[in-house]
Amino acid sequence: MIAVKNLSFTYPKGTQPVLQNLNFEISKGEIFGFLGPSGAGKSTTQQILYKLLTGYEGDVNIGGKSLDDWGKDYYETIGVGFELPNHYLKLTGRENLELFASFYAKARLADINTLFESVGLEDSIDKPVSDYSKGMKMRLNFIRAIMHNPDILFFDEPTSGMDPVNAHIIKEIILDLKKQGKTIFITTHSMSTADQLCDRIAFIVDGSLRVTDTPKALKHAHGQNQVIVELESLERQTFSLEGLGQNSGFIEFIKQGEVSRINSMDATLEEVFIKVTGKALKS
Repeated sequence: MIAVKNLSFTYPKGTQPVLQNLNFEISKGEIFGFLGPSGAGKSTTQQILYKLLTGYEGDVNIGGKSLDDWGKDYYETIGVGFELPNHYLKLTGRENLELFASFYAKARLADINTLFESVGLEDSIDKPVSDYSKGMKMRLNFIRAIMHNPDILFFDEPTSGMDPVNAHIIKEIILDLKKQGKTIFITTHSMSTADQLCDRIAFIVDGSLRVTDTPKALKHAHGQNQVIVELESLERQTFSLEGLGQNSGFIEFIKQGEVSRINSMDATLEEVFIKVTGKALKS
C-alpha cells in the first residue's frame, strides 16, 4: 500500500538532510511503526507521506500510484491523527467534527454520536473544546482522523496525554481498524505502544533507518537463549533453551515443586534499540 524508496529530505533553510535514503514498504492491513527519539525524522516522514511537506528526493508510491500524481482525492483515502491537538477551541466537539466532516464525501462519513461514544466523549460532545483536557483533545483528534473511513491512517503518538484506560481504548480501536483492512503507520517513542500494536517496526535515528523487523523477532534475536523457571516456593533457576526437554538439571528442578512461571529471556524493545543504535530512547 505504501512504498518508499531512497527518500531524503532537507528543510528549505537547512544545511543537513533530516532524512537520508529511507527505504521501507507497508502492506495493506499492516500496522507499521517508526520508533525513535524526538528529532529523529519520524514526523517529517509522515508529513511527506500525507503531502504536508514537498521537495523531497526519492520515490513515494501510495496505493500503486506515485504520491506526486495524487490530487485532492488523496485526502479522501487517508486520515491523519496529529501529535498535538489542533481544534477550534470556541467550537464544541460536535461542531468541530461537523466542520471537518464537510470536507469529505458524505457516503464515507461515520455517525458523529457513535464516534464520540467510542472514545468516551459522549458527555462532552456539546461542550466547547477549550474545556477539554489534553487527553480529551487527543481523543477528538483521533476520531476526526477516522470519521471518513479512510483506507490509510497516519498516527503520530496516538496515545499522548491519555491515562491508561483511555490509551487502552484507542489501542483497541486501532487493532479493530487493522481487522477492517486499514493500513496504519504509527510514529512513536513509546516502546510499549509499538510492541502492543505493530506488526513490524523500524528504528529511525538521525534521519536514517537502522533496522526493520517484527517486534517479536527483534526481541528474540537480541535476547538470551535461556528461560527462567520459578517454583511456587519462589526458588528460581536459569536454563538454556537448547535441549531443555532432555536437561537433567531442569527435570530435577521442576520435580521439587509446582512451577509458577517460565519466562524467556528475550530482550525488551528498548534494550534492542540501545543495542542497535547505541542511543537511549527518550521523548
